[in-house]
Amino acid sequence: MVAEIIYGKELAADLRQGMKKEVEKLADKGVIPALTVVLIGDDPASQSYVKGKQRASEEVGVRSRLIELPSSTSQEELLQLISELNNDVEVHGILVQLPLPDHIEEQAVIEAINPEKDVDGFHPINIGRMLTGKDTFFPCTPYGILTMLQSKNIQIEGKHVVIVGRSNIVGKPVGQLLLNENATVTYCHSRTKNMNEFTKNADILIVAVGKAHFIQADDIKDGAVVVDVGVNRMDNGKLTGDVDFDSALEKASYITPVPRGVGPMTITMLLHNTIKSAKQHHQL
Repeated sequence: MVAEIIYGKELAADLRQGMKKEVEKLADKGVIPALTVVLIGDDPASQSYVKGKQRASEEVGVRSRLIELPSSTSQEELLQLISELNNDVEVHGILVQLPLPDHIEEQAVIEAINPEKDVDGFHPINIGRMLTGKDTFFPCTPYGILTMLQSKNIQIEGKHVVIVGRSNIVGKPVGQLLLNENATVTYCHSRTKNMNEFTKNADILIVAVGKAHFIQADDIKDGAVVVDVGVNRMDNGKLTGDVDFDSALEKASYITPVPRGVGPMTITMLLHNTIKSAKQHHQL
């Protein structure tokens, strides 16, 4: 068996074509979805992510504005800016790029964003809506993973999903989204004993730990669907995932690559949420 590779980059390109048409229709009604990204400091990875978001926004016709602030910006100054953006009717989506400098409390910033403009899907109100199965802005990476699985008509209902990693950004919310699709979900993390006893029983294995090749073929059930969320830079400069791709390819039925896998879907679902917010604000 050789797994079918799910290329998020190709799926993202298809979805963005549809979004571009949707934005054109909104523009005909005088509505242009607008995303404001706030970047604090000069972290190279964050700058790279932000550039990717701006390029993707331009591609589909979403108006993208970048506000760059020095790392010395106080929490009070940032919260004041968020308040102004909350009250700006021209802004449909607000995204504060994480991580933040140490002197700024991440949760206070997340909670300051109006839930109706929280296109990252991290506000406790939106998380609560997701937990209770309500429609809301879903966190972008988990939503991208769900969309990738659905694009291949992979059955989720009744399947055993094992998630390695319990971050608030990926691990926890992706488990909840798949639970909402009637999967049986198990979380593994740094305190889990005999982890591969769980991973080897997964019909769908999602790995998000940030450790290169953490999962090997021996940790995977024959025919499992493997989603690799990790992005790790090797000494030779190449990017690799949390799963040993070459060996897993022989064991899985479907697998996502790194790069060109989950990453492009994250930005695409951010655009989806921004367009959705614009439609809600204008009751379209």
